[in-house]
Amino acid sequence: MDRLERTARLHRRLAAARTGVSFDTLKEELGCSRPTLYRDLAFLRDALGAPLICDPETKRWRYAPDPGEQFELPGLWLSEDEIHALLVAQQTLSAQSDGLLAEALGDLRPRLKKVLGDRIDRLSHIRVLKQGARKIADNCFRLVANAVLELRVLNFQYRARSTQEQTRRRVSPQRLIHYRDNWYVDAYDHDRKALRSFSLDRINAVTIAEGVDYVALPDEELDRHLGGGYGIFSGPPRAVATLRFSAHAARWVAEERWHREQVGRFREDGTYELQLPYANSRELLMDVLRFGPDCQVIGPASLREEMRSLLVLTEAAYL
Repeated sequence: MDRLERTARLHRRLAAARTGVSFDTLKEELGCSRPTLYRDLAFLRDALGAPLICDPETKRWRYAPDPGEQFELPGLWLSEDEIHALLVAQQTLSAQSDGLLAEALGDLRPRLKKVLGDRIDRLSHIRVLKQGARKIADNCFRLVANAVLELRVLNFQYRARSTQEQTRRRVSPQRLIHYRDNWYVDAYDHDRKALRSFSLDRINAVTIAEGVDYVALPDEELDRHLGGGYGIFSGPPRAVATLRFSAHAARWVAEERWHREQVGRFREDGTYELQLPYANSRELLMDVLRFGPDCQVIGPASLREEMRSLLVLTEAAYL
């Protein structure tokens, strides 16, 4: 039994025992050693803020909350390793935005310091380096994140990157996505009556649409429409790509996750073959180009021809 499970059981036992529980009874019920139980009791009291006391007369452990209050475990309580990961995530968010999520995590720092002690200061030595991240307005990030959490409808202006055309949108945000160092929102477009993905750095003039009913879509539909193809581009997958990597590149690619439904295998000559569905070829081919001659598009024929044309145009740029 790990500490999280012991803490949950310890809390339930103490909350149900008005007159308290003896140390030996707790130790027997949790199946742990005396030092472990002492540490768990200290964690419950100091890190999670439980009103925990040991009655000096009965020597029994119990809760002693203020009148009219009842202690419950906070919504977020984590193991030490998970706390480290949470603070690294805080740095990631702070590098992009000082908005809603960074502020929420920042409020946890005093409580987390009780668990980590002085080691929390060493977290400044963990750096999250971002490449290709596009700046978004904090107000935009905050409003979109709030709309996702609170099921609110948004109005905003959106300038498409491909055409620079600016349009007015009214959407019900479904999911906030962090993908390749940038933020996107998957949303139901009320005017187009369809799912769309929007890059937050292209959104401006965001406001809450008062008096408009939010449209909530089931996760299954979101996964089918927005999560089936390769990368961030939406739409159901139209084909399955087959890529073949050289024996040299295979050392890295075989351990990478390109798509949740990918299938990979080593061939007898040491090369590595990867198959994955895609809805839009653009991002897939960009990834293929990273490997240069170490990656070959095998199929389908239309994708292979598109790759060949792209290479011809690239060569022409250097003539």
